Amino acid sequence: QIDLIQEIENQGFTYKTSDGIYFDVVAYENAGNTYGTLSTLDQRKEGARVEKNPERKDPRDFALWKFSPEEEQRDMEWKSPWGKGFPGWHIECSAMSMKYLGEQFDIHIGGEDLRSTHHPNEVAQSEAATNKHPFVKYWMHGSFLLVDDGRMGKSLGNAYALHDIRERGFSPLALRYFYLTGHYRKQLNFTWEALEAASNALGHLYEVMRALPDTTSIDDKYQNAFKAVVNDDLNMPQALAVVWDLLGDTSVDPGSKKATLIDFDKVLGFNLGEQEEIDIAVPEEIGKLVEEREKARENKDFDTADEIRESIEKQGYTVTDAEDSPKIRKIKKN
Repeated sequence: QIDLIQEIENQGFTYKTSDGIYFDVVAYENAGNTYGTLSTLDQRKEGARVEKNPERKDPRDFALWKFSPEEEQRDMEWKSPWGKGFPGWHIECSAMSMKYLGEQFDIHIGGEDLRSTHHPNEVAQSEAATNKHPFVKYWMHGSFLLVDDGRMGKSLGNAYALHDIRERGFSPLALRYFYLTGHYRKQLNFTWEALEAASNALGHLYEVMRALPDTTSIDDKYQNAFKAVVNDDLNMPQALAVVWDLLGDTSVDPGSKKATLIDFDKVLGFNLGEQEEIDIAVPEEIGKLVEEREKARENKDFDTADEIRESIEKQGYTVTDAEDSPKIRKIKKN
């Protein structure tokens, strides 16, 4: 990060104030560059970090390096050519990107709140340092996820993690399916009912795949249709629609359907070519009941085994006996 700031300084796009080294937006523009191509400063969204130093030459200028306060020692501070301090908010992202992806790369993603300030600053400092355009070819900003039509937060008790998804007996792939039902630039509302619907849809897709015969050739028409919607700003809801259109098309050979779906799965990531059963995460209490049932069956106590099976089914799961181990599946609700 220090090296990158020094390069920006060498290009003549920095100045010093009492509290740090700042990027000079006007100097950058005077050199023939454009600042704020993703948005403008007056379009900042809630959560954007605003510099409060009155010594800034322009309201758009931002800190590249901040000096540590003389009267205190920060937990994180480093020596630099300009004095002891720490990097500004934006510079780390450019430094990491260039280290691992190079001075230019294709796709940069982020939340919609970063489009107004953070990403324009990232573009400016990166292109100021390298004199190469563009720093990134495609910027993709995702909308915030709603939970029960509101925000997600720990204080609200709805800051769910993948662990919670598994505890409820859902596969992470069901969550993937749910996410693909919404476009990344439009808000998606998470509810447990919506996740269950996604899980049921994915389960049905697995069942159809198991029923299809061995693959033959990929259907060109549906392959082209799938590529077209994926290439249309990642229109994944429409991509799922193509999947179901294919399955419902009686004019397509069943083996070709399977081959085409496996080809689609390179993008979808549902493990359609491998999965024989829905890979659900089984809650701990259900797993213990299954173990108890297996012990009862080994002891030929089939009455107890049947009672345990009924208990498992009352909690929303079925157990199917198999040679290697019992198969556990979530009961679908009508």
